[in-house]
Amino acid sequence: MTDSDLARQVRDVARLTGEFTLRSGRTATEYFDKYQFEADPVLLDRLAEQMAVLIPEGTEVLAGLEMGGIAVVTAVARHAKLPTAFVRKQAKQYGTARLCEGAEVAGRRVLVVEDVVTSGGQVVISTNELRKLGAHVDHALCVIDRQEGGSEALAADGITLRALLSRADLEAAA
Repeated sequence: MTDSDLARQVRDVARLTGEFTLRSGRTATEYFDKYQFEADPVLLDRLAEQMAVLIPEGTEVLAGLEMGGIAVVTAVARHAKLPTAFVRKQAKQYGTARLCEGAEVAGRRVLVVEDVVTSGGQVVISTNELRKLGAHVDHALCVIDRQEGGSEALAADGITLRALLSRADLEAAA
C-alpha cells in the first residue's frame, strides 16, 4: 500500500463534513473522526507500522495520550517493540492516583503519541506534565497533523512534531 493509498483510506473512513467544535473551541467544517481508523484493526495496524519508522533514534518509551492516543500508541508499540505509558488528562482520584500508567517515564527519553493534532494544546499540556515526572520529551508523533498551528505551538515548547499524514496529504488523496 502506497502512502497515497493509505491517506485515501484514512480520508474515506474518517473525514466528516458539517459543523464541528474542536477542542480549541474553534468551529470547523471538516473533522477527522479518529475513532473510525482506530476502530479498524487492519487500518490501525497499517498506520502503526508506518508510524514506527518515524520514531526518533534513542526513544525509550512511547507515551499515548488519553483517549485517542491510547489505541494508536498500543498499535505502534507492537511494531516498535518499545514499552508504553498511558497518559491521563488528569491524575485519577483513586487507586494509584497516577497521571501516567504503564512504563516508567522518569529519566527516560519519551515520545508522545497522539492521533490528530490541531492546535497542539493537549500535547503541550501532557508534555509539560510528563516533564514534571522527569521524562525527557522533545518529540511528538501523530497520525494526522491538521496543519492548523499545532506544529508551531509544539516547537515553541521545544517539541518537534512528526506526522504520518497531513491535511494536505488527505486532500491530495481525493
